[in-house]
Amino acid sequence: MTDPIPAPANPIPTPTSPAPDVLRCAYLELQVTDLKRSRDFYVDVLGLVVTEEDENTVYLRSLEEFIHHNLVLRQGPVAAAAAFAYRVRSPEELDKAVAFYTELGCRVERRKEGFVKGIGDAVRVEDPLGFPYEFFYEVEHVERLAWHYELYGAGAIVRLDHFNQVTPDVPRAVKYMTDLGFRTTEDIQDDKGTVYAAWMRRKPTVHDTAMTGGDGPRLHHIAFATHEKHNIIAICDKLGALRRSDAIERGPGRHGVSNAFYLYLRDPDGHRVEIYTQDYYTGDPDNPVVTWDVHDNQRRDWWGAPVVPSWYTEASLVLDLDGNPQPLTTRTEDREMDVTIGADGFSYTRPEEPELPSWKQGEYKLGHQL
Repeated sequence: MTDPIPAPANPIPTPTSPAPDVLRCAYLELQVTDLKRSRDFYVDVLGLVVTEEDENTVYLRSLEEFIHHNLVLRQGPVAAAAAFAYRVRSPEELDKAVAFYTELGCRVERRKEGFVKGIGDAVRVEDPLGFPYEFFYEVEHVERLAWHYELYGAGAIVRLDHFNQVTPDVPRAVKYMTDLGFRTTEDIQDDKGTVYAAWMRRKPTVHDTAMTGGDGPRLHHIAFATHEKHNIIAICDKLGALRRSDAIERGPGRHGVSNAFYLYLRDPDGHRVEIYTQDYYTGDPDNPVVTWDVHDNQRRDWWGAPVVPSWYTEASLVLDLDGNPQPLTTRTEDREMDVTIGADGFSYTRPEEPELPSWKQGEYKLGHQL
């Protein structure tokens, strides 16, 4: 059993109103500064499908999706995330969202016609962490392309998997997200109880979103899933063939946290995109939380490969409900980068005196007998 996350020093109050019943992360709205360049990257390079578009907006979905979109690209003056959108279980959950966030003192807006095409009645809030969240149920259905194998390239992207958010007080964020009905699956701590990141879910995978410690609020990345790790290798090959390998920031590799195979890319505006596959099921009510030591360099990369500094320091701005960038709050707790990057390099991959596997012990003893 792992130690619980220490209580935050300045917790967000738990509302008496019930939280909306969130099903899954559903789409991200991104503001981009050059819509054509962004469209080329997500459609021509990554292979997302255009549901519809106009001169200012492109609606994209993955191959197995049946709702209108998983990603909205909107032309704007600054690169930023405009909405982290979650689908809820029923239309009645939107009333709960309004009550929940009103009690928290958050700015709340509701539009019966939706905020974007393809989405009906929806609620947007500036949540207690400063992120623009959306909750919706009504949606336009589109054709699920799962059986259209003629559309599948070698690097086929099939689902939206998760968001990753940067926030200066991770325990405070975890407490709030727990009140919202999310469950922690994995986290990173040190021996003093400092929490550097936490992975939280509604659907039965490792996460729908992660809370990563740093100056925030910011979007660290959006992640799309492939079926197999060879699909990720194919994306790398395609980027190389197109002479666009400079879009690769980190990987490919395998995470310790989540156990997933990964690749991190940067789009033309610098928004970070993870291509992700093969994490594990977490749906049982007693699914155990996995806690990683911040000094274990296998937590971020199972093979022990260094993590580039930009992965820790760079992230996308987020917008308020008026479309203005949210101001950043500086993280005052210890930073993960402080213990992973620098002259001393990484901390450890294995114990100083590893115990030999049982099948090796007999061989070792026999060798000494000889």
